[in-house]
Amino acid sequence: MRRLLPFLGCLAAGGVLLAVFGPGDPPGPGTSPGASPGPAGAPTARARADLVAGARAYLREHPTDARAWTALGGAHLDEAGRTGDPAHYTMARSAFRHSLSLSPEADAMIGMGVVANVRHEHGAARVWGTRAFRAAPHRWPLYGVLAGAYTGLGRYGRADLALKRMLGGTPDVASLTRAADLLRVRGESGRARAVLRRAGLAASSASSADVARYACGLGELEWSLGRPRQAVRAYGRALAADPEHAPAYAGRARAEAALGLTGAAVRDYGAAAARDPGYTADLGELYEYLGQPERAARQYALFTSYGLARVDVLRAGRFEADHGDPASAVRRLRAEWNGHRVPEVADALAWALHRAGHNAEAATYAARAEPPGTRNASTAYHRGEIARALGDTVSARAHLARALRINPYFSLDGAPRARQALIELPKAPPPPPPPPPAPKPTASAPAKAAPSATPTPKPSPTATKAAKPQKSPK
Repeated sequence: MRRLLPFLGCLAAGGVLLAVFGPGDPPGPGTSPGASPGPAGAPTARARADLVAGARAYLREHPTDARAWTALGGAHLDEAGRTGDPAHYTMARSAFRHSLSLSPEADAMIGMGVVANVRHEHGAARVWGTRAFRAAPHRWPLYGVLAGAYTGLGRYGRADLALKRMLGGTPDVASLTRAADLLRVRGESGRARAVLRRAGLAASSASSADVARYACGLGELEWSLGRPRQAVRAYGRALAADPEHAPAYAGRARAEAALGLTGAAVRDYGAAAARDPGYTADLGELYEYLGQPERAARQYALFTSYGLARVDVLRAGRFEADHGDPASAVRRLRAEWNGHRVPEVADALAWALHRAGHNAEAATYAARAEPPGTRNASTAYHRGEIARALGDTVSARAHLARALRINPYFSLDGAPRARQALIELPKAPPPPPPPPPAPKPTASAPAKAAPSATPTPKPSPTATKAAKPQKSPK
């Protein structure tokens, strides 16, 4: 399934504990429940569950410890990033709100902003990021919140200012990786790689969770550039640091499938689905691509039974558009668009409208899904298919070719369809020859009289003599 911004999972929703207890912050009584693991290795799922349980037990004894509530919210964000379970976002928001009811914790404000960005509530994320800036302008994760919010709102100048402010300081690995992802989505792959290089240097002396986050971000960049082999290596490094990282399993499976390593892809998608049932749809699409419709149907049924209401609304909408009821997808995504008018929602709604047969309306949303400078192969493919359905051959060829230039492996089913469509679409007629150049105007000098077509006869000598005056007689 085409997952929207899968890097959000790699990023663990903006970072383990959002750098709640970042460099230079003294640990308080609430630090230990949510502290990120050290370089010795990532904690197991049982260990992470024990951390959350320990935090809750501590808070039962110390319910007014605002910092501990913030740490608990960060722990839930960490779990949401690893498992993809949206229930952790809800619990994280609840913990952050409880913290803010006790004290104006800047890190709780940052946490609220991260949750808002994940849910495409970019206006609310901007408000929380601004509040965090006023409270603690040197908490670098807040600039990641602001950059993400302004990017989602289409205010790219503001997003750049936030990124520059963050990169000019001493941001943590999570903030650097988030900055790289925003640059990647906007098509600035060179800058994204430079920021990731900086994140890699910082991650080498940080926790294993930071290593996993950086490596997963690198995998997303390599994949977006159409480099599946390099992506496989990067995701492998993420899993070596954190063997429980579901998005890294799914990312590696996607790249392995593009390379024809379908057996490995099935295993990795299975590992991802075991940790996040939302990936059962991706596994089903792989089975469908492999010509195993019965297995695909089982995975789709698992995804549906898992509960469309529990997964991200865009994931649910895309699944319904491709494998369920497109009309239902349109209703779901139209409601999302009414609340969050951002490019990713526009793309999902455009595709659902196309699948439901409303191509003219789909084209209006598809145009809004690609702000200037963005590079997303799936979005370009959607625009191409919508244009093709409308009979716009020129636009269809342009968008489909662009999708394949961005990433020739962008989708198991979409990439082959784009290639086939380019073969079948008639080529655009050659442009008409340019008109002949207009004559240059002459200089404004006095015009000479044009010679007469009939030559003027010269007077005869007799006539000349007769014309002379005669002397008067004396």
